[in-house]
Amino acid sequence: MSRQPIKNHHQEQRLFLARVIVLGVVIVLLFTLVAMRLTQLQVVNHSHFATLSQNNRVRLEALPPPRGLIYDRNGVVLAENRPAYQLEVTPEQVGNLQDTLDRLSDLLELEPEEIDRFRRALRGKRPFQAVPLKLNLTDEELANFAVNRHLFPGVDVQARVARHYPHGASLAHVIGYVGRIDEREMARIDTRRYAGTTHIGKLGIERYYEDDLHGQVGFQKVEVNAQGRTLRILEREPPVPGRDLVLSLDVRLQAVAQEALEGMAGAIVAMDPRNGEVLAMVSMPTFDPNLFVHGIPARTFNELRNNRRQPLFNRALSGQYPPGSTLKMLVGLAGLEHGVIRADRMMFAAGYYTLPNDTRRYRDWRRHGHGWVDLDKAITQSSDVYFYDMSFRLGIDRMSEFLGRFGVGEATGIDSTGERRGLLPSREWKRGAHGMPWFPGETLITSIGQGYMLATPVQLASITSTLAMRGQRVRPHLLRGVLGEDGEELHVAEPEFLTPVQVSRPEFWDQVLTPMEHVMHRPNGTAFHSAGRDAPYRIAGKTGTSQVFSLGQDEEYDEGALPRHLWDHALFIGFAPAEDPRIAVAVLVENGGSGGRVSAPVARRVMDYFMLEMTPDAQWYR
Repeated sequence: MSRQPIKNHHQEQRLFLARVIVLGVVIVLLFTLVAMRLTQLQVVNHSHFATLSQNNRVRLEALPPPRGLIYDRNGVVLAENRPAYQLEVTPEQVGNLQDTLDRLSDLLELEPEEIDRFRRALRGKRPFQAVPLKLNLTDEELANFAVNRHLFPGVDVQARVARHYPHGASLAHVIGYVGRIDEREMARIDTRRYAGTTHIGKLGIERYYEDDLHGQVGFQKVEVNAQGRTLRILEREPPVPGRDLVLSLDVRLQAVAQEALEGMAGAIVAMDPRNGEVLAMVSMPTFDPNLFVHGIPARTFNELRNNRRQPLFNRALSGQYPPGSTLKMLVGLAGLEHGVIRADRMMFAAGYYTLPNDTRRYRDWRRHGHGWVDLDKAITQSSDVYFYDMSFRLGIDRMSEFLGRFGVGEATGIDSTGERRGLLPSREWKRGAHGMPWFPGETLITSIGQGYMLATPVQLASITSTLAMRGQRVRPHLLRGVLGEDGEELHVAEPEFLTPVQVSRPEFWDQVLTPMEHVMHRPNGTAFHSAGRDAPYRIAGKTGTSQVFSLGQDEEYDEGALPRHLWDHALFIGFAPAEDPRIAVAVLVENGGSGGRVSAPVARRVMDYFMLEMTPDAQWYR
């Protein structure tokens, strides 16, 4: 029996060598992969990872620009930036956040909205970043917190720049206000341009000229540590402040106009008919715009919104009212231009007018009428029947077209927000809006500014300006100029002249403007006894009264038997001095009753201050 060897050393050596070779190949492959990956990271993608590394060390921060200031024409500040103190909480330094909030609520009477806003802001912040809790602390709140500061680690007061309106409610509807940027605004603005900015113009001048007032954002590069804390500023590009605006308003005249409307709901617009500069624009009642800057409490906002007198409603730009008799000069001018009437032609104006083959009576405001009248007397005494007859012969097509030349039914394009266009009815408009034909009786009531016709106070002021300048039209505007970067030179805004209203014979203007003087200065004028009798300068004006509800065929308007909210609206338009117009005024008083009794004296107060107590042509440079 042969003996087999226990081990085959040669075979084992071959097997071991094979394993070593395989292991070596694997090791070489692994090192090759590592080398390739290192090459990719350090050579191919070097720039990418170097940038990421740098961003972990250097951060770019936005520097919001100071908002531009707003002045009146005499250099009085209307909107400014001033320090405001806010309470800020740094979460990582606060032991028990809920306990801290509870104790602060007892100390400073925090609103639930403030706490909710704080908690929402907390979600997007790092623990070491301060989060605002209460904005715009009062002096009393500052004092209360200062005494108890040691009891609130991680809570501090910081000064910030905030918008402030020194004249408060007087200019709320003109200047508007700024407020915190909301989600809807965030979706439409350039977020890079508004980086670091928390507020934006919401209304009026603040919104219309937002691009000018906002300025250009600045940036700074800061070095941060791994936790994101700022270590030092490496580079800084300062922001460019917003541009300072100078408005055409005179804050003194604005105050006089507001005082003249005190206790009433309505609007006053005064403008320079030569260049379209708005000198005063008042809507009453009004509100304090400072309430909105730091976020108005829900309770306060609901009180404003639900107030039946509507203080948030800008009557000067958004209020649409029947213009009443204030447009009779335009209708008279249309009648002259189309040869329907002659200024000296007399007609008997009874207490009512009837159309051919129609028994309905279209009543005059004066029960027994005005007797024999021509165009002068018809405007001076505001005879409705005279204009009923004229408009019937003129027709709605020619009347609507001619009134459209003055901008009736069109927005003026004033540089503000919220303007509505009013309404100039026509045959085509009614068919499109109501699907019905135009009726002859509607022409009659349109001629006295009733029916479908609507106008805003700023439109009436613009129309008055056109009358004063005998057809020359200019767009109303609030911006007088922009201050240069040196804060000295005023770049004056050029007036925008529109297509003028032309008539075939120049004397037609005299034939409708002279009666406007008689309205104010003759004893039979509708505003003589209330506003024009003792005027030391010549005024041209026209009163108007517009119905709030329709009367039946044989009903008579009895103001004393009606609740106040059903009284007629009172209107007045006028300009002065009549021979060289420098101011055109439109006044509307809601449910005021008589335009001659109520609105004309309001306009007279504004004109008196302008003509007798101020220098309207004074230039101003800072």
